[in-house]
Amino acid sequence: MNLTTPLARVRGLGSAKHGTEHFWQQRVTAILLAPLCLWLVISLLGLDLQDYGEVVVWLRTPVNTLLLLTLVVAACHHGQLGVQVVIEDYIHDDWQKVTSLIMVKFLAILAGLASILAILRVFLG
Repeated sequence: MNLTTPLARVRGLGSAKHGTEHFWQQRVTAILLAPLCLWLVISLLGLDLQDYGEVVVWLRTPVNTLLLLTLVVAACHHGQLGVQVVIEDYIHDDWQKVTSLIMVKFLAILAGLASILAILRVFLG
């Protein structure tokens, strides 16, 4: 039994099959971010943030660098996915929607790359 109208079948309109993937990416990044944010807060509470040298020594530990890089990538992707949903729901003009989605994706990539570069510069000395 097919519940689509004949016009919808001719146009080929229907589910884009991307909603489930987007939903799971959002949930997986959220689950990943929860322990990473908790780790970051606990780690930073144990540091004297006024002492640059102490923070550099902390960041040059490979485990801390790896976890911080993972946090940055997950946070940028999670944020981009969340803003994408808001844009798709509340912006109705096609050109504004496409432009906004491209800008959000570009800014998320730019922020992620800048953060990764900063972390790696400190890690590598």
